[in-house]
Amino acid sequence: MKKKLYLVVLVFLFISAGFAQIVEPVKWNYTKKELGNNEYELIFKATIDKGWHLYSQNIGDNGPIPTSFVFNNLDGFEFVDKNIKIKRVEDFENGGDSLYQVTFDETKPIVEFDPNFNMKLKFYADNAEFKSKIKVTSPKPVSIKGYLEFMCCDDEKCLPPDEMDFEFSIPGTTGETAVTSTGSQEELKATDGSLGFNANKSMWDIIIEAIIWGFVALLTPCVFPMIPMTITFFLKGGQNKRQGRIQASAYGISIVLLYTIPIAIIILITYFVGGKTVTTDIFNWLSTHWIPNVFFFLIFMFFAASFLGMFEIILPSWMVSKADSKADKGGIVGAFFMALTLVLVSFSCTGPLVGTVLVKSAQGAVFEPIFAMLAFSVAFALPFTLFAFFPGWLKQMPKSGGWLNSVKVVLGFIEIALGLKFLSIADQTYHWGILDRDIYLAIWIVTFFLLGLYFLGKIKFANDSDYPYLSVPRLGLAIITFTFVVYLIPGMFGAPLKALAGYLPPQQTHDFDINAIIRDNIKTISITSSGEDPTELCEKPKYADFLHLPHGLEGYFDYDQGMSCAKKLNKPVFIDFTGHGCVNCREMEANVWSDPKVLKILRSDFVVIALYVDDKTRLPKEDWITSEYDGKVKKSVGKKNADFQVSRFEMNAQPFYVLLDNKGELLARPRSYDLEVTAFVDFLKTGIKAYKEREKN
Repeated sequence: MKKKLYLVVLVFLFISAGFAQIVEPVKWNYTKKELGNNEYELIFKATIDKGWHLYSQNIGDNGPIPTSFVFNNLDGFEFVDKNIKIKRVEDFENGGDSLYQVTFDETKPIVEFDPNFNMKLKFYADNAEFKSKIKVTSPKPVSIKGYLEFMCCDDEKCLPPDEMDFEFSIPGTTGETAVTSTGSQEELKATDGSLGFNANKSMWDIIIEAIIWGFVALLTPCVFPMIPMTITFFLKGGQNKRQGRIQASAYGISIVLLYTIPIAIIILITYFVGGKTVTTDIFNWLSTHWIPNVFFFLIFMFFAASFLGMFEIILPSWMVSKADSKADKGGIVGAFFMALTLVLVSFSCTGPLVGTVLVKSAQGAVFEPIFAMLAFSVAFALPFTLFAFFPGWLKQMPKSGGWLNSVKVVLGFIEIALGLKFLSIADQTYHWGILDRDIYLAIWIVTFFLLGLYFLGKIKFANDSDYPYLSVPRLGLAIITFTFVVYLIPGMFGAPLKALAGYLPPQQTHDFDINAIIRDNIKTISITSSGEDPTELCEKPKYADFLHLPHGLEGYFDYDQGMSCAKKLNKPVFIDFTGHGCVNCREMEANVWSDPKVLKILRSDFVVIALYVDDKTRLPKEDWITSEYDGKVKKSVGKKNADFQVSRFEMNAQPFYVLLDNKGELLARPRSYDLEVTAFVDFLKTGIKAYKEREKN
């Protein structure tokens, strides 16, 4: 208060002195210097008239106004100087929006005692220079705007504080996908191990990472079921070793081409023609729309029926005749269509990776994503190609008839169980309610119980051979199968079955969950005894009649509604970008969210917002939005949420977890799929700490 009163007096004395002309003793010039590797140096130079002083950034209280640099936001870049200081300030003149005061490196000031202020002051005479290094993180052009505030005095008087606006236009990087951020640099250190193509990585780093993810994709629930289908197809393959190897090679090459060529075409169109007009909508459609998912389900059931001996899958006679005359070509065509089936069916699990590559390509990168997809598809195709070779070896083994049909029958049971996943995705996305968790589990229990009986010889199919006795291997397989059935049974009463979280429908779809009843009672007792203050909802959440959070958590399913409640409660926000068909989302919920430490933090310290990106519920017309990303009108809950994720965070993979303050600004670097509970707890605590620090400022 004393400081402001003193300045008012100075201004009054200045005006009463009769200055009839505009005095500008300090003239500013600012520029940028490119340093390479997407780094720049922002430089401000002041030229000071003789006899005048410009004050340093570091001035004690009750002195003149220090020089300060204020940025409107920190979007698309970060300060890289280790000693940088960023202070959050409020812009009360413009509705209380946040600004950021940044302390620059400055040339060495003069330090002298000033009798006017009765204190030692740091100031500049003749000239001064202020600079700081930044690193561009956005692939789009970055506009850095703000203003600097300064004050100058001579030996007799001081001028009122003055401001000067500045703006830097800097090209975006063609490197890693940026996440728009407005937090301090310490708050935005990476905390996740999610897949992304980093600008600082060499092409070989990108290729190696893509190869690793290609092998990982084999373990996903929509890819793994294709392995038995591959084996069965090639068991009926060529009549000689050479033809079989030609088919197997064609199969592997077809997988690589089917992944790489369409993606390369889309990327090139996106980059050279369409800009943002070519989006990832087609991949979302393949992953979540009822038509492809029901079609894939029927394909699995069709194969299962054939494996169990209901009929043989044979080519039409006209096609067989043609294949006889051109045997090699026919084999290659068959291998190609088998590869096409694999690529289509597996897309609901491999789609997030491909979508991430496409988002990157829409931001300017061309060759990196194409080579990444090539490396990914080669790694993905290699095991399938080896499996395609392997049946050829099996057919050369002696006495392959009887036991080979048993393999087919077993694969038929497995196809029934795993094919349900596709019907489940459509059921959850469109809220049909025909395949809830308990129904799904019941089918699995019956299916694997019958498989166990088959191993014991209690069930026999049309093409099976007679077995005079039960062999030890079949007994071992029966024990394993019945053990699995016993493991599944508690799931009918609400057991989480964490090992199968990615394959089963969400637990909240279970009609009778005794485990949830017990958990809610324990939660009530725990909250009462510990004094825990759970977050209460401000109003009934939109879409709560068909969307739910796991583990009894309460929250919102609409971004604006959740943010409004967060402001009322003065709490930070936890956003979960999820999907009905998201396998990794279910695994995170079952293995990470279920941890008591995680649940306690989510329940008490955050307003939780779950945004389903694949929900097909149509929005009322007044809630439609026109995307700033691709210019299209978004008419469903899922498309609106997916557009928000891509346009705001430039990421379309799920799960994707974001911590925001109640003004919508990042508190920490977002995380994706990672089953490390401790790391997730640290992520949440980092956000809470950052939020409290902002509240203090």
